[in-house]
Amino acid sequence: MTSNRIQFSSTDADAVTLETDALVIGLFAKQALPGWATPIDDATGGLLERLRKAEELPPVPGRSLVLHEPAGLGAKRLVVIGLGKHDKWSESGFAAVARAAGQALRSTHARSAHCLLPWVEVDGRDAAWKSQQVALGLDNGDYIYTQTRKPKPEDAPPTERVSLPEADGVTDALERADAINAGVRTARHLGDLPPNICTPAYLAEHAESLADEIDGLEVEVLDEHRMTELGMHALMAVGKGSANRPRLIRLRWRGGEGKPYALVGKGVTFDTGGISIKPRDLMEQMKFDMCGAATTIGALEAVARMKLPLNVDGVVAAVENMPDGAAYRPGDVITTMSGQTVEVHNTDAEGRMILADALTWTARNSEPVAMVDIATLTGACVVALGHHASGIMTQDDELAEELLAAGIEAADRGWRLPLWDEYQKQIETPFADMKNVGGMPAGSITAGCFLSRFTEGTRWAHIDIAGSAWQWGKPESATGRPVGLLTRWLMDRAG
Repeated sequence: MTSNRIQFSSTDADAVTLETDALVIGLFAKQALPGWATPIDDATGGLLERLRKAEELPPVPGRSLVLHEPAGLGAKRLVVIGLGKHDKWSESGFAAVARAAGQALRSTHARSAHCLLPWVEVDGRDAAWKSQQVALGLDNGDYIYTQTRKPKPEDAPPTERVSLPEADGVTDALERADAINAGVRTARHLGDLPPNICTPAYLAEHAESLADEIDGLEVEVLDEHRMTELGMHALMAVGKGSANRPRLIRLRWRGGEGKPYALVGKGVTFDTGGISIKPRDLMEQMKFDMCGAATTIGALEAVARMKLPLNVDGVVAAVENMPDGAAYRPGDVITTMSGQTVEVHNTDAEGRMILADALTWTARNSEPVAMVDIATLTGACVVALGHHASGIMTQDDELAEELLAAGIEAADRGWRLPLWDEYQKQIETPFADMKNVGGMPAGSITAGCFLSRFTEGTRWAHIDIAGSAWQWGKPESATGRPVGLLTRWLMDRAG
């Protein structure tokens, strides 16, 4: 089960005298102290100014300095977070500092805190936006996976409650943040679980438990027999080699009128590559290949907890890709639910196979206003964009702008890659309607071209999160991205 998230509130109490475990502030190392910091400096006998002049304030964004039992303050600790250089300050930098502050705060063993980061200036952003980003960042930084390991004596306890300065719109912003934090924690937790626990059946059970917990959230699960009857032969082919049988999961939120928006998540709970088996190095990280599914479930949870006045469907194609005697092979020709045929050139290009049927099923059954799929689809996207942005592909310029704008607003950025018709030639084959790989050039884009062939007549975008869902090669948790981007996009659609 997911760990408890921080409880946030707003207060107009004096930060100098407020009794709490920690007071969190952010300062630029080489800038004069801002006006809001003067009362704190005065109360501590000029401590902040002395640190600034001695160049002992944290010079790097997100780096922290912890001062215990600061004289003159009601807080037991003063946590100073570095903001970096003023001329390089940005919205995404602010969000990153808030996450670092959450990590720093937890490391102090503080159970409560008052945070003044919303007082830091961010061009064009009001207190409500900054407070929401701080609440999102602090909770994200506080998250630690614990389910399958014993706690250590030196482990810091979770931060329980944090207050922020009261201002117009802050109460509503914190309520939104709480819902989004729930969704992000769910996405991170599901991503972090080992593949022997987080199977396709487990994802279905988790979706069912969410529907039981949250009023108005509904769930539908299709098993392998029903998917076979419906002709989902591409999805079923990927799962043929595994003892853990596939599931198709749909979460439904009905908060408005009209046709729904739809999210479709890739849920490969473990990916060996199948017959086209992967190298052994970092194969353990292929438990993260279901982060598109985790994001979809997390986003639907956030939408339902916010009670958005909007209809939303979240569809998850959940399989495990294993190489046994029944596994699908390179050279096989598979008939998809759409009726189109695919020649398999690489069984490790399995995500697009399962999404082909999931997109077809969603378009037919949900008839969405717009449909966005989310997938850890290609290593090529990591090569192109690293870990900083999700790759966005669509032939709908308006939809692309909506998603890009949502990413900026949520400090969860995407970057658009082209989806020109010229790339479609790379997935042509004489033996089927298409093949499932397009070669080395533009690998992320040709994967998007493949998916586009199953979305005709529907406003659709593809988000490749192979670089943003987790840090390749590092023993770190799933990030929970892009729950923030998707929930912001849906909030904007709700008006």
